[in-house]
Amino acid sequence: MKTVIKNGTVITAGDTIKADVLIEGEKITLIGKDLPTEGCEVIDAAGKYVIPGGIDAHTHLDMPFGGTTTADDFFTGQRAAAFGGTTCHVDFALQQQGDTMVNGIKMWKAKAEGKAVIDYGFHVAITVPTMESVNEIPKLWDEGVSSLKVFQQYKGAFMVDDTTMYLAMQKAAESGILIMCHCENGDVTDIVTKQRIAEGKIEPKYHLDAHPAAIEAEASARAIALAEVTGANLYIVHMSCEESVEQLRIGRKRGAPVMGETCTQYMFKFEDDMRVPGYEGAKWACGPPVRKPKDAAYLWESLKDTTLLGVATDHCSFNYEGGKDGGKPGKELGKEGFHKIPNGIPGIEDRMYVMYHNGVNSGKISVNRFVDITSTGPAKALGLYPKKGTISVGSDADIVIWDPEKEMTISAKTHHMNVDYNAYEGMKVKGFPVRTILRGKTIVENGEWKQEKGAGQFVARGKAQLL
Repeated sequence: MKTVIKNGTVITAGDTIKADVLIEGEKITLIGKDLPTEGCEVIDAAGKYVIPGGIDAHTHLDMPFGGTTTADDFFTGQRAAAFGGTTCHVDFALQQQGDTMVNGIKMWKAKAEGKAVIDYGFHVAITVPTMESVNEIPKLWDEGVSSLKVFQQYKGAFMVDDTTMYLAMQKAAESGILIMCHCENGDVTDIVTKQRIAEGKIEPKYHLDAHPAAIEAEASARAIALAEVTGANLYIVHMSCEESVEQLRIGRKRGAPVMGETCTQYMFKFEDDMRVPGYEGAKWACGPPVRKPKDAAYLWESLKDTTLLGVATDHCSFNYEGGKDGGKPGKELGKEGFHKIPNGIPGIEDRMYVMYHNGVNSGKISVNRFVDITSTGPAKALGLYPKKGTISVGSDADIVIWDPEKEMTISAKTHHMNVDYNAYEGMKVKGFPVRTILRGKTIVENGEWKQEKGAGQFVARGKAQLL
């Protein structure tokens, strides 16, 4: 089957050109002016942008946490992503206690089997701090996984000590595996959490006390130093504040092998949103937490100047009022103490148009940089490029037809995520995906769903590019 996208403006991370795009089967085979259309399906993209499908580098679908699991599984989460213009994401598999990382990956592959509707890959988190786990790192390649996550946070659950982190970085450097790190000082968080709970300070706002910006900065600096010593390529996830990104900037300036992402919510949700009376602040409990407006301004500038390579979602959806009508428990689990709030904010559907409207339309970033931070940069950093993340001959035909004039108002009443609130409720955006194409097949067109359940594919990734 052949398809020609006609009359659109092709936008990549580096170019803006008026051109047609020929798709044959699942691949882009030709880009040029006035391409012939005989025997082809024709998509008229006049007045619209033709951009690579979004790549979300950081998601959590069907993830167990704090006595429940996320509201979105691999069908509902990926379907929502497609409606938002994302065609590929990389989710986090977790090593189970007493088991191997390879089996953790297999467990997550099984979660996606028969449900996936867009393409996907996996990172895996090392949570069992043993030499057996460290020595397993080279085997990740056999599973198509080229990135390993270590946590400096969540003591007693996911957190590993510096010994394990150092040894994992050494082995990753030898194996060409990318190290990803959640940078916060888990010892400090554990102490402050126990202190606040003992003092009877259980409301959501005290979550902020246990996760100050300074401990994110300290942990970031420590991880960067270990990467420099071991030679491991380091990717710091969900950077939230000026203090931590300053450490990234300093490390990169002195040549450390480090790069970092931020997440959409850190530009729009703030500490004051968690300090509201009552329990509603629990919606915004995540780790690292939401910060201050000055941090958002710094994050935008760091995306613009390439200190940060991209923006992900850390999509981790828990219902605000879970447990209703047989639904999964959610944020209400933390009413007896902020330490029991399931951490996470939903956003896999909203990322592209929220960033476009607030970035491109406001002049904070160019449309090319928008493509870079939502698709091309993540693809390069995670070993997906040039198969994914660009519009180029030979690349997968993961393409979004983007209408820069289309307006909509974000609402939980109309979103496709399986969660009962939206972080951007009431936000009016201009610029929206009107057609999402995955490997040459239209899966969403003008709000109509056209994909078969199970048609999404696992993507084995190559070696990361250090950006």
